Amino acid sequence: MATSSVSKGCFVFKPNFRKRKISVPVEEYFNKRKNESEDSKLRFETYHLIWQQMKSETEQLQEELNKNLFDSLIKFLQKSHSGFQKSSRDWGSQIKLREIPTAALILGVNVTDHDLTFRSLTEALQNVTPYVVSLKARDCPDMKHFLQKLFSQLMDCCVDVESKEEEKDIQKKTYCSMDSLSNWYMNVTQKTDPERPGKKRTSSPCQSPPVVLILKDMESFTTKVLQDFIIISSQHLHEFPLILIFGIATSPVIIHRLLPHAVSSLLCIEIFQSLSCKEHLTTVLDKLLLTTEFPFKLSEKVLQILTNIFLYYDFSIQNFIKGLQLSLLEHFYSQPLSVLCCDLPEAKRRLNFLSDSQCENIRRLPSFRRYVEKQAAEKQVALLTSERFLKEEAQSLLENLHVYHTNYFLVLKCLHQFTSSLPKYPLGRQIRELYCTCLEKNVWDSEEYASALQLLRMLAKDELMIILQKCFNVLKSSEEQLGSTAKGIEELLAQLQSLDAEAKEEEDTSGSQSKGLQKTDLYHLQKSLLEMKELRRTGKKQTKFEVLREKVVNLIDSLVREYLLPPETQPLHEAVYFTAAHTLHEHLNAAPRIALHTALNNPYYYLKNEALKSEEGCIPNVAPDVCIAYKLHLECSRLINLVDWSEAFATVVTAAEKVDANSITSEERNEIIHARFIRAVSELELLGFVQPTKRKTDHVARLTWGGC
Repeated sequence: MATSSVSKGCFVFKPNFRKRKISVPVEEYFNKRKNESEDSKLRFETYHLIWQQMKSETEQLQEELNKNLFDSLIKFLQKSHSGFQKSSRDWGSQIKLREIPTAALILGVNVTDHDLTFRSLTEALQNVTPYVVSLKARDCPDMKHFLQKLFSQLMDCCVDVESKEEEKDIQKKTYCSMDSLSNWYMNVTQKTDPERPGKKRTSSPCQSPPVVLILKDMESFTTKVLQDFIIISSQHLHEFPLILIFGIATSPVIIHRLLPHAVSSLLCIEIFQSLSCKEHLTTVLDKLLLTTEFPFKLSEKVLQILTNIFLYYDFSIQNFIKGLQLSLLEHFYSQPLSVLCCDLPEAKRRLNFLSDSQCENIRRLPSFRRYVEKQAAEKQVALLTSERFLKEEAQSLLENLHVYHTNYFLVLKCLHQFTSSLPKYPLGRQIRELYCTCLEKNVWDSEEYASALQLLRMLAKDELMIILQKCFNVLKSSEEQLGSTAKGIEELLAQLQSLDAEAKEEEDTSGSQSKGLQKTDLYHLQKSLLEMKELRRTGKKQTKFEVLREKVVNLIDSLVREYLLPPETQPLHEAVYFTAAHTLHEHLNAAPRIALHTALNNPYYYLKNEALKSEEGCIPNVAPDVCIAYKLHLECSRLINLVDWSEAFATVVTAAEKVDANSITSEERNEIIHARFIRAVSELELLGFVQPTKRKTDHVARLTWGGC
C-alpha cells in the first residue's frame, strides 16, 4: 500500500501583504443575528467608558491598600542596607556577620493576585535600588538555572547600554557562580564615576545599592536549591549585598519546615502581613457597587455567584473584578435599554433621541408594566400611545431611580453599623451579606431582622452612642429627607449625652442609700428582689434612656421600611441591573464532565456536520473514532472485554466505509482499524472513562456510572 503521509514535502508560501484581513469593528459584535439594534455602537462606547472608570478606581484602590505594606518594606530595605555600610556601628548588634536580611511577605492563598502585587512592589523598590530581581520556582529547578536567571535579570537592571552588552558577552563565556556575580557587582558599582558621560546612574541614594531578590512562590522552590543558595550567599554577603523577600501564601512556619535550623539561622527574618482578601473585597464592593458613582448594578443572584466563587474557590480579587467586567459586558450586549445605563443628565438626553422600537422596549419591561397598571386610565392610554409623554415620564422615573439608589446605600450602611456588632450576627457580619438580603426581598419580613431589633433594644448607652455617631457621619452629607433624619439623630445624641449629667446627680443622692443598703441582711435583699420582679410583671415604668433607645430603634426601623425596598419595585430598574445569573454561571463555573459527555455522545453539537445527526441511541457511522468507542462502552457492564469492544468498533467503522463485513478484508485494513481502536481507547483512558484492570485478562474497567 502506498504511503499517504502528509510530511512528504515542506513548502513555503510568502504572505500576500496586499490582501489584508478585513477587521470587524468591536461594536459590531453587539449586533445580534436577527435583532440588530441601532444603538449597538453607543452601548459599546458606554460599556467601555464605565469599565475604564471602574478599572482606574480599582487600580487606585489597590495602590492605596498596598501603600502601608510597601512603605514598611522600603523602610526594612533601607535599614537592612545600612548593615552593609562600613560606617554603620549599631548594625552588628542586630544582625550577625553572615545573616541575610529576609522579609517574609504573607500574601494569602489568593495566588492569582500575587503577580500584580509583586509587580507593584518591584516598581516601588526600584526607587531605592535598581537591582530588583523576581524568580519563580518553575524557572529554577536546580542551582545552575537559579544563578543563570538571577544573573540575566541583574544585567537587565543595568541602565548603561554599552556595559549591558559587554556583560552579556561575558555571561556567554563564563560559568555563572556567586564569585562571578560578586565580581560583576563590584565592577558595576565601582568602575563608573559621575564624570563618565555614557553612564546614567539611577536615582538610588546609595553608592552600592543592595540586590533585592524576590522569590514569588517560596513554598514551591526545591529545598536543596534554597539551602545551597542561602549558604553560598551568606559567605559572599559583604561582596554581594543581598536582601531576600519570600512570597508566602500559607504561613511563615513554612520557612522552618523547608529549611533546617543550620540554614534558617543564616537569615534575619522579619514578617510582613498584607491586607486580608476579604477586607479587600469589602472595599471593592463599597467603591464599585455600593455607590451612585457608577450606574451599573448587580442583582442578588449575580452578586451571590461572584461572591461564592471568591469565597469557595480562589479568594482572588482580580477574578472577582473580571467577573464584574463580564457581567457589565453581558448586560450591555443583551439588554437594548442598557443605553440608559449612564449618568443621569446623559440618560435624560438619550431618552429624547430614542427610536420607536426602543420606546416599545420600555413598554415591554415588567417593572414599567406594573407602573402603568397603577396609574389612572387616561395616563395609561398616554403612556401606551404617546411617545413624547412616555419619554417625559421615563425621565422622571430615572430621576426617582437615582434618588432611590442614593437613599438606599446610605440607609444600608446605617443598618450595617447597627447589626454588624450584634451577637451571632443575625443579618450578617459583612455588608455584602446584608446587601444580598435586601436585594432579594423585604428585609423587615424576615425572622433575622426581628431578632436584630430585639437585640438592638438591649444595647448599652455607650454602644448606642458610638453607633449613632457613625450613622450621623454617614447621613450628614445627604440632602432632603435623610438630611432631616441626620438632624434627628444629632438631637438624640445630645439627649443621650445629657443623661450623663443626670446620672451623676442620681449617684450622689443614692450614695447614702447604698450605705444603708449594705447594712441590711440577706432576708431584706431577697425581699427587695422579689418586689422588683413583681414590678416588672405588672409593668415597670421605662427610664429616660430606655425611652430614647426605643426612639432610636423605631427610627431605624422606619428608615429601613421606607428606603430599603428591593430593586424590583422600582420602574426601569432593568436598564441598570444585570440579572442573567444563569448566563454568568455558565461562563464562570465550568462543567467539564457535561461538556465531555455532550461532545462524545453528540458530536454534531460542536462539529455542526449534518452527517453526524442521528436518532437517540444510534451510533452515527461517520462519527470520530473516540465518539464511536465512547458510545459503545456505554452499552457495556462494569468490566469491558477488549475483544468484543474491538469487533463492535470494527463493525461500525466498516459500515462507514461501505464495505461488506462478511467479505474478506486485507491485513493492512485490519491493522489500520485495530490501530484506530487502540488510539480511541487510549484517549478514553486519558479522559478518565476506562482504566486497566488485573481482575480479568484482556479487560478494562469502566469508571462511569449509568448508561448516559
